[in-house]
Amino acid sequence: MATLYTQQSKNVRKTWIIFTLFLIVVIGVCYVFARAYANPSILYIGVVFSVLMNIIGYWQSDKIVLAMSGAKPVEREQNRELYTTVENLCITAGLPLPKMYIINDPAPNAFATGRDKEHAVVAVTTGLLERLNKTELEGVIAHELSHIGNRDMLLSTVVVVLVGFLAIISDMFLRSMLWGGGRRDREEGGNVQGILMLVGIALAILSPIIATLMQLAISRKREYLADSSGALLTRYPEGLASALEKIAEYKQPMRRVSNATAHLFISNPFGARLSGVHKLFMTHPPIEDRVRILRGN
Repeated sequence: MATLYTQQSKNVRKTWIIFTLFLIVVIGVCYVFARAYANPSILYIGVVFSVLMNIIGYWQSDKIVLAMSGAKPVEREQNRELYTTVENLCITAGLPLPKMYIINDPAPNAFATGRDKEHAVVAVTTGLLERLNKTELEGVIAHELSHIGNRDMLLSTVVVVLVGFLAIISDMFLRSMLWGGGRRDREEGGNVQGILMLVGIALAILSPIIATLMQLAISRKREYLADSSGALLTRYPEGLASALEKIAEYKQPMRRVSNATAHLFISNPFGARLSGVHKLFMTHPPIEDRVRILRGN
């Protein structure tokens, strides 16, 4: 019989499997491009550049996300109830108290970011604080603290960087084809080089799409995992389930949100309900599925 513990374990395995595949795709695409141009330095430069981008993302991701979302720091004196809730859950979870931020937005939502538990940040919207009762707020905060405890914030940051890197490399490859680089290489390398060039074109078109789907899959898995961990932390899954239902009732998008940061929030910040094939491109699993799992249905 499935439990929150088995759900957590399953999501950890699946997330790391997808992440491993992601790295293989990045290296594979760089390798094909390097062979297509008969230039191995493309592979080396690509791998080194992706590592450098990850390092920058590791140290600066929290500042970038907070600036993009318009989050402002909040002190204990400004919102004692929020601080008390976070503090109590941190003690239970064995986590240091994260920095707290508030986003002035009527849409109920929240996110956690930071490179590790010692440098973590939790941000909530004013709409979330206004709409949720105490147990529901505890459920949401426990969910965000679970992202910190599970250390999947770094994973999500690295994946975003890899997606962006693949998009840049693919765009550069396609532009070089338009400039005539592919013709010269085919003349110098013969049929084999021509075939590799065609494979490279196909990868340049498909790899950003595949990478985006992998990113979204990881995002959805980490939400399921944080739901499970958060419910275990509060020992009251109904609190988070009820909070998610209230969050889903609000249909309007957040005022300041982008595709780059959407996956960090507890719920889709664009406020749109999608169905059918569009679900493949959702940053979050459907609220009804998350509620069903929390309630054990």
